[in-house]
Amino acid sequence: MPDFDFTIVQWLLFYACAMFIGMSKVGVPGVSLIVVPTLAIIFGGKASTGVLLPMLMMADLFGVGYYHRHAEWKYLWKLLPWAFVGIGIALWVGEVVNDIWFKNIIAILVFVCIALMLLKDRNKGKNLFPDTWWFAATMGVLGGFATMIGNVAGPIFAIYLLAMHLPKNSFIGTSAWFFMIVNFSKFPLHIFVWETITWKTLTLDLLLLPGIAAGAFLGVWLVKKFSDKLYRTFVIIITALSAFLLLI
Repeated sequence: MPDFDFTIVQWLLFYACAMFIGMSKVGVPGVSLIVVPTLAIIFGGKASTGVLLPMLMMADLFGVGYYHRHAEWKYLWKLLPWAFVGIGIALWVGEVVNDIWFKNIIAILVFVCIALMLLKDRNKGKNLFPDTWWFAATMGVLGGFATMIGNVAGPIFAIYLLAMHLPKNSFIGTSAWFFMIVNFSKFPLHIFVWETITWKTLTLDLLLLPGIAAGAFLGVWLVKKFSDKLYRTFVIIITALSAFLLLI
């Protein structure tokens, strides 16, 4: 097993990140955005994406395993081709920018996603976006770029599905399938192109699997105990502060 030269504080942060990822898959929206800037601060912008991706893949299996029957595939077929275009653009960007700029791009994407979350909350019940091919293409490219650069495409994809007026289970099932397909597609790119996934990072991810499972159980409990508005406010504030640290 690889040797890990991490402090106790870093290990605690890793397990907190794993728990946040597990929580995000059971109905605690936006909480996984905290993980992105946290890991970027510890590992660096580009390297952190390779650490985070396998954790998301493990969590995706939980989501698809429970909600796979509720997916609306007609919306997936509209988005997936454009998402792969966005992934290709991000793959090129990741090769030509240094790590400082990479972290800046991640921070900007996090702020954009926070803005989309706030916009979504502010305009509940309103159809702000059209059901047209160019809207699907735009959201697909943006989502693909965001998921490759920083694994932060959740709010972008949520905006699209909300515009399609999907019921709760269909929303979760379609999201689960989308991110599992996209994340598993990104896996070989991180290994062979960016070289951000190694045996050492995979071992670290496996060690954090109990944290992902614990986060899923904790998320179910939190959803019942805390008001959605209060919890989301806390998540947004902490995420914004974390993203701001990437720009310093």
